[in-house]
Amino acid sequence: MNTTAAPLATDSLDTWLDYWSHVHVTGIDLGLERVIPVAEKLGVTNPAAKVLTVAGTNGKGSTTTTLAAILNAQGFKVGLYQSPHVYRFNERVKLCGIEVEDQLLIDAFVEVDQARRECSLSLSFFEATTLAAFVIFKNEHCDVWVLEVGLGGRLDVVNVVNPDVAVITNIGLDHTDWLGDTIEKIAFEKAGIIRPNIPVIFGGQQQIPQAILDKAAECQAQLYALNRDYFYEAFEDGKSWAFASSGTTLKLPTGSLALDNISTAVAAVLLSGLEVSQEAIAKGIQIAKLPGRFEVREIENKTVIFDAGHNPHGVEFLLRQLRQYLKQHSQISEVVCVFSMLGDKDINSVVGLLKDTVELWKIAPLSVPRAAELSVLTEALNGQSIEIYDNVKFAFRSALDEINNNQLILVCGSFHTLEAVWEYLQECQ
Repeated sequence: MNTTAAPLATDSLDTWLDYWSHVHVTGIDLGLERVIPVAEKLGVTNPAAKVLTVAGTNGKGSTTTTLAAILNAQGFKVGLYQSPHVYRFNERVKLCGIEVEDQLLIDAFVEVDQARRECSLSLSFFEATTLAAFVIFKNEHCDVWVLEVGLGGRLDVVNVVNPDVAVITNIGLDHTDWLGDTIEKIAFEKAGIIRPNIPVIFGGQQQIPQAILDKAAECQAQLYALNRDYFYEAFEDGKSWAFASSGTTLKLPTGSLALDNISTAVAAVLLSGLEVSQEAIAKGIQIAKLPGRFEVREIENKTVIFDAGHNPHGVEFLLRQLRQYLKQHSQISEVVCVFSMLGDKDINSVVGLLKDTVELWKIAPLSVPRAAELSVLTEALNGQSIEIYDNVKFAFRSALDEINNNQLILVCGSFHTLEAVWEYLQECQ
C-alpha cells in the first residue's frame, strides 16, 4: 500500500486529484477485490436510494444524462455520476443537475482515504474518485443514484453498488485489450451489472448478445429490448416522436440527444417503479444536454459539429446523424474534419467509415500519453486530402479561417480532440 501522506481537507481539489493519481501503481486496474472492503466500510454498496446503473460501449453519457434530467424534473433529489469529464473534474458528480463544489469532493476524498488506509489498501484514481461520488450521494441523502459504468461492467468499481435497474445501451468492439476481442466477450463484461430479479433494458440496435440473455436468465431478471419490447418513431415535423411499449404510448418532444438513448432512458424510468409523469419525462428530455454528442455550434459564423465518437460503433452513429443534418441543410456540401485519436483505438476502421464523407482532414497529435503518433494517423489516411499541424488548436484555427459557406467543420476522434478545441475557445473569450 502507498503510505504517502494525504493532503488536508483545506488543500485544493487539484492537490487531491494529483494525490489520487499517484496512490496506486496503475491508472486502470480492473477487479473489485481491493475496492469492495473500502466501499463496505464507507457504507455505499446498498444505498437506501433507488439505483439505476448504465453500461454499454456508446451512449452511456446521453442515457444517464437523460435519466437524471427526467428524474430531476419530477422533483427527485438525483445524484448523477459520469466519466470521463470533458473540461472540469466536477462534471463527473452532479446533484440535482448541478456540478458539485470543490469542497464537497475534497471532504469525500478525506473519507475515502481514511477508509482505504483503515483497510490497508491502495485505490486507483478511478476507484477513489468514484467512491467519493458515492459518499457524496449517501451524505446528501439522494433519492436516486444514476451511475455510468467507466469500463466494462463486471469488474468496474461502479459495480460495487447493487442497482435496482440495469441498462446496457449497446455492445461494440472497444477497449478490447481489457474486455476481450469479440462482441460476446465484451457483452459478458457489460452483463456483470445485472442482479437477481431486477429489470434490465438493452438499448442496442443489434441482436441481443447471448451473454446478456444468459445472465438475465441466470438472475431471473426481466429483459426489455429496443425494437422488441419498446420502440420509438420520429415524426416528420422533427419536433416530436413516439415511444411505445406494452400498454404505453407517449408522444414526446425531440431533445438534443440521440433518440436511441433517449428512448432507452424513458424505458428505464417507466420500469424503475418510480412515479414519474409524462410532463416530467417531456421536460427532462428537453433539458438533457451533453457536450460533444453531435453538438452543433455556430462559431465565428461557421458551423462546427463536435462529436466524441472514438470507435467504429460511435462513428457509425455520428454518420447517421450527420447525413440527416446534411439532408436538412442542403447548402452544405463538404465536411472539413479536425481529427486526432488515441493510439489504442481502431483508427483504421474509424477513418474507413468517415473517408467518403470528409473532403479535407486537418490532423494534429494529441498532447496526452496515449496519443496516436502522426505517422499512424497519416498512414490510416493514405490517399486522403490531409493537412498536418503541430497541435489541434492550430488545426481548428485554420479550419475556421479557411472554410466557406458550403462547408462545415467536424471535430471528432476523441474527447481529447474536443477538449483541445474547447480550451482554445475558452482562451479566446
